[in-house]
Amino acid sequence: MSREPRPGEIYLEFRQVGQQVKVTAIDAATGIEVSTFGPVSAAEEDLKRLAVRKLKRRVEQVSAASRSRPDPTLY
Repeated sequence: MSREPRPGEIYLEFRQVGQQVKVTAIDAATGIEVSTFGPVSAAEEDLKRLAVRKLKRRVEQVSAASRSRPDPTLY
């Protein structure tokens, strides 16, 4: 069953790589993806919070860049 992503929905993936954990966060609406690493001993909630903050900042940057750039198809 598939459905349309809701605004603000974020997918998270935790993957252990040696003594570190790679956390990937993906914005469901835009498909923008960021990754961050932390030690295996770090709390999952802390890693999650870091990845979500990083993703939100990236989404804001992309949004601001697209607003400031004029549409090349317009005369």
